[in-house]
Amino acid sequence: MKGNYDAIVVGGGHNGLICAAYLAKAGKKVLVLEKRYVLGGAAVSEELYPGFTFSVASYVVSLFRPHIIRELELAKHGYEVIPMDCSLSPLPNGDSLARWGDAHKSRREISRFSQKDAEVYPEFSRIMTHMGKLAKEVIDHPAPDINSLKIKELANLLRLGKAFKDLGPDLLHMNIKLVTMSALDFLDQWFESEVLKAPMSVSGIIGTFQGVRSPGTAYVLLHHYMGQLDGAFRSWGFSKGGTGGISMACANAARSYGAEIKTNAPVHKVLIKNGQAYGVVLENGDEYTAKTIISNLDPNQTYLNLVGEKNLDDEIVKQVKRFKFRGSSGKVNLALDRVPEFSCRPGVGDHLRGDIAIAPSIDYLEKAFDEAKYGSFSKRPYINAVIPSLTDPTVAPPGKHILSCFVQYAPYNIKEGAENWPKYREAFGDAVVDTMAEYIPGLKDMILYRQVLTPWDIEKQMGLTEGNIFQGELSLEQLLFQRPISGYAKYKTSVPSLYMCGSGTHPGGGIMGASGELCAKTILQSRSI
Repeated sequence: MKGNYDAIVVGGGHNGLICAAYLAKAGKKVLVLEKRYVLGGAAVSEELYPGFTFSVASYVVSLFRPHIIRELELAKHGYEVIPMDCSLSPLPNGDSLARWGDAHKSRREISRFSQKDAEVYPEFSRIMTHMGKLAKEVIDHPAPDINSLKIKELANLLRLGKAFKDLGPDLLHMNIKLVTMSALDFLDQWFESEVLKAPMSVSGIIGTFQGVRSPGTAYVLLHHYMGQLDGAFRSWGFSKGGTGGISMACANAARSYGAEIKTNAPVHKVLIKNGQAYGVVLENGDEYTAKTIISNLDPNQTYLNLVGEKNLDDEIVKQVKRFKFRGSSGKVNLALDRVPEFSCRPGVGDHLRGDIAIAPSIDYLEKAFDEAKYGSFSKRPYINAVIPSLTDPTVAPPGKHILSCFVQYAPYNIKEGAENWPKYREAFGDAVVDTMAEYIPGLKDMILYRQVLTPWDIEKQMGLTEGNIFQGELSLEQLLFQRPISGYAKYKTSVPSLYMCGSGTHPGGGIMGASGELCAKTILQSRSI
């Protein structure tokens, strides 16, 4: 048995590494244990084909908190994000819509489809920026405990109340709509053109088993709208070297403060004595002990696998089992022998250096969701694609490129049973390539290598239950003081000395680092280590 650690972090995803870095910076002796050979969890870069470095799962950066970059000096440790400037929406008729960082360019583009929408779009962006700043007040602090009368909790509620009050009546009313309406219904209040509304609405369904008409998806739209890069709201970018570059910067920072990190170290169980966590045992039998154990795994993996039902109260087990995952996303990564050009805009230009949304109409998106509702992957799915090698040439050999495709819908629970996903993996990959080939002439002849990840693959490789990329859906009943379960939304679990720091906790998913940071600061403030 190996001990003398102040804290052991289970899982080397970016939140776990950030948590470890903050604790180590505070002078604590920290050990991180990662089951895979590579760090990063879902924010990982891997060379799966000679010369090509893929962002295997997570592929763009937006939500990462700027103050974490400053406090952990991540830029010094390799953090580098290259901004994206365009969002392209190809259309089946050969036309397309491009939305740019330049407001005037976007206005000219949108006016080709609706003059009214072109006039309204800047005001919509302004309002959403204000709403995003309110959301910042939520995600940069622990979730308030509405049942507590402690001064600290009352102060947290007062802070939130003031933020809402400062919005004024109009924006407050808008906020209520955002948390109750569907993404499409919310956008319908502003815009008339489906060419614009369809690619905008998909931000409301990322990582959820819902359609753009489903109530509550407007909040998820806001969740994706509040990203910051260098303090600028609604900014997106590519991590240099793939998203694993962010994870490695966090790991380098943690090591610089003295944290110890072990890969190829899968944890089997949390050790519990007299109801309290005191260590972990690896699959090879090695045991490590510490004052505090922190799980970067999702709620299901943490409570039911690492701890085990026999060590939990029946009510806790019921709550954990009610927590919804419902993975609905897949990923297809392609190595190409040349740059893919779109028939709607031939040539290689800045329009390819952002994201490309295959979301030509609302009906298209709803039909894709309909197939998933009945247990099949979408034959013509919503796809968000990027060509990171155009912006960051380090990820592919000269003249070669990567096409990375995030895909919805791919339900974890297909009607044949999730365990049968391997039989349909290549058919799912074919559906994605066939869909992209409708917009990229000659795509199939360019492919040198193809990686297909179904939700089942994501679960098996990355340990995300049901392949949910957010460690649990971002539905209204699973947010704030309800995430992951009522009474345990403050990073503490029901097991003394065991904490959680993954995106299954408040404030949720995305490469933001907030859960890891807030967990570490909660532990340090509690003086439990």
